[in-house]
Amino acid sequence: MGNRLAGKIALISGGATGMGGASSKLFAAEGAKVGIVDRNEEAGRAVVAEIRAAGGTAIFALADVSKVDEVDAAVQAVVSELGTVNVLFNHAGTIIVKPFLECSLDEWNWLMAVNVTSMYLMTRAVLPGMLKAGGGSIVCTSSISAVAATPREVFYNVTKGACHMFAQSIAVEFRDQGIRCNTVCPGFVKTPHGLREVKELSELGVDMSDAAIAVQQGRLCEPEEVARAALFLASDEASFINGTHLFVDNCFRAV
Repeated sequence: MGNRLAGKIALISGGATGMGGASSKLFAAEGAKVGIVDRNEEAGRAVVAEIRAAGGTAIFALADVSKVDEVDAAVQAVVSELGTVNVLFNHAGTIIVKPFLECSLDEWNWLMAVNVTSMYLMTRAVLPGMLKAGGGSIVCTSSISAVAATPREVFYNVTKGACHMFAQSIAVEFRDQGIRCNTVCPGFVKTPHGLREVKELSELGVDMSDAAIAVQQGRLCEPEEVARAALFLASDEASFINGTHLFVDNCFRAV
């Protein structure tokens, strides 16, 4: 176990699976007490059990992070058990892969709720405690899609653009009160979510072949590679990094 988050109380939304699950385990291994908030109870409790078996501290709180009452209850449960949160990882999110003109208003509202409103609700619930304690670090999961639009993903691209500006705005408003807020921005990642995205894009005529991915970013990103970037931003090693976007994309934007 490392100590880059020693003494920290970390809250991770969407922390049960994929990049979120990898982050929950890594943050705990680096010394944080971890609260996992997710709607996947079975996977969340399995990660908690794994962390505890390795000698770490973690608890699970069930919540749909787009719903204010569930978020507030989950955050309160974590704070009551572990203490004031000083690291928040707003990771929860999902995707809709569909031609724009086939997407509905209900789908727009749903994706905005899960990907954008959830960041607002989680941050609003945690920030007063952070401020009272003298500061903290917030990391939000954005995407290459915030700056490089993918066809058939208009709604998703827009939510990640909003994520960029949310993080920058929080950073600017609360910098002088000890709050840092940054984004981690993965390329295509080898998780069930990421592999589903690749499959659905391919079915809609977007070239997502191994050769195309090799040109864009060399290979698929591993979830642990994103977790390590989030860990850096969350830790005091990034003490003068605020309002920025850390891309984990192996040259996707540079090609």
